[in-house]
Amino acid sequence: MTLRRHLRRLDPAALLGAWWALRAVRRARRELRNGPVEAVRLPAPPRLPTGGGRGVHAVLRRLEPSCLERALVLQRWLAARGQPRAVVIGVTAPGPGFRAHAWLDGEAAPEFHEIARVAP
Repeated sequence: MTLRRHLRRLDPAALLGAWWALRAVRRARRELRNGPVEAVRLPAPPRLPTGGGRGVHAVLRRLEPSCLERALVLQRWLAARGQPRAVVIGVTAPGPGFRAHAWLDGEAAPEFHEIARVAP
């Protein structure tokens, strides 16, 4: 397939969603380095049809953001679509295998004990 034909098949909403997600992940990284999670302010997502979410998820798969960056970006995306969700931060039991994780409220993370929530 030629490049021209391939480009015609791209969904403009997915491309705009991907562009927003790229900017949002970069901003989340920068702001998390410089301050607390509660101070992170991500750009408003563009008003896009449902296909925009494909671009957001594609960028999150390819950039491999931290779980906290991913949760904050998805929280902002969903809140703009009328689906506010808290970011949940949890830890495993103290010990040699100690870990921390962040996820959106409603996602499963059974091995982690909640220690904090970030409201939308």
